[in-house]
Order: sequence, then structure tokens, then C-alpha cells
Amino acid sequence: MIKNLLRAVPALALSVLPLAGPAAATPSPVHARVAAGPAAGGPTAAAAREGAPPTGTDVPLAVALAWVEVAPEGPRAGYSREQFKHWNKGLDPADGCDTRKEVILTEAVEAPEVGPRCALTGGRWWSQYDQVWITSASSLDVDHMVPLAEAWDSGAAAWTAARREAYANDQGAPNSLIAVSASSNRSKADKDPATWLPVPADRCAYAADWVADKLRWQLTADAAERDALASLSAGCPTSVVTYEQVP
Repeated sequence: MIKNLLRAVPALALSVLPLAGPAAATPSPVHARVAAGPAAGGPTAAAAREGAPPTGTDVPLAVALAWVEVAPEGPRAGYSREQFKHWNKGLDPADGCDTRKEVILTEAVEAPEVGPRCALTGGRWWSQYDQVWITSASSLDVDHMVPLAEAWDSGAAAWTAARREAYANDQGAPNSLIAVSASSNRSKADKDPATWLPVPADRCAYAADWVADKLRWQLTADAAERDALASLSAGCPTSVVTYEQVP
């Protein structure tokens, strides 16, 4: 899987322990969590003024951020998680695993055993937000990179039910959905980068993933969110963003 190819796995791991993360591996050109510099001849700051193209590969974080439309977020009227149908039957309905379980299986550093009704036993995962190892699937949450409520505030309130379902179950980009420790996901809740960030070691990657998801789904950012991301991007000069817009 793309995500697992990006990680070189340490030899030793215990249960949920704050160990050093997997060593950097060769970055994939289609993965948002990379720290390679922009390719020669790639987008420049001037290109940001022309608006976001429908796809972007290895776009410097600061340039990609400039493509995110800034708009105020109004009162969260009418929102509920039920507005975003999840989890659906996933990419392969025949395997008995819903989207959540499919993401957990994709992100396993050591694959669990899969039993009847997609029951998972064993396995090992690296939780990016808090940089800890997880050795039980029951200790994982599958997080929406841009939370459902934030997506609602940023444009999804006007979407059809089908588009909201597609968003809530999006496995078409590496980090639209990410398996992380339940504690870190619940700490994040529905906050944007102005009010919540992962541990420092993950912040450049997190900012790139957040911007990629906003561009992929053509969601807006409010001024405080935009300022927080700009501050992060200033400290992440080699971070790049890759995305493909959903029509």
C-alpha cells in the first residue's frame, strides 16, 4: 500500500508506547506526507494568483495554501454526523469490511489476522498524530483529515447527500482518512489547525495533508485557519502537497 511503502519500520515495538517513529523512506510522488522540495520548473508563488488547478503534484505547501479560498464560517446550522453517511461497504463490498476497517488494514505496519465479519486480531500501527505504536485495532480511530463538521462549515453544507457520503468514505487519496490512536483523534475532535495540532514531529505533514484535502474537495478556510497554516508552512519549507480534485 502507498502509505506503508513510505515507512521503514523499527525492529522493536511494544503496546501503545511513545517510541521514535519509522525512519524516512523514499517518498512517493503521489503521497501528501512527503518532505521533498519542489521539482524544477514546478509551481511558483506567482502561480498561486492564477487559482488552483484541478490536480497538483509536489506543490510547495505555501503555494498550495494560497490556492485555498478564504471565506468566513457561519453558524453551524443543521449539521449532524448523520448528514455524512459512514461507514459504507468500502471499496470491496464482498470482503465484509467497511471503509473504516479497510483503512485500518491499509495502514497496518504489521497486518492483523482477519476473521469472520472482518474481525481483526493482532497487527501493529503507527499513530502519526501522537507518534505512538498501537497494537490493537480496537485502540484505533479512523480520522477524517478535515473533520466532518469542519467540512460542513467550509462548503459541504451545500453538497448533495451522495457527495457528503463520498467525502466521508474517501479512500481515493492517501490521507483523506487516517488511522490514529483513539485518544489523539478525540483530542482533535472537529478542530481546525487554529485550535488543534498534532505533536511537533507530525505538523509539517499534517499541514500538507490538511491543505491537500481542502483542495481535493474544494473546501474553504477561515482567516484563523489560514493564518495558522501559513505559520506552519513558514517552518516547513520543504513540505509539498499532492492532490486531485473530486469533480
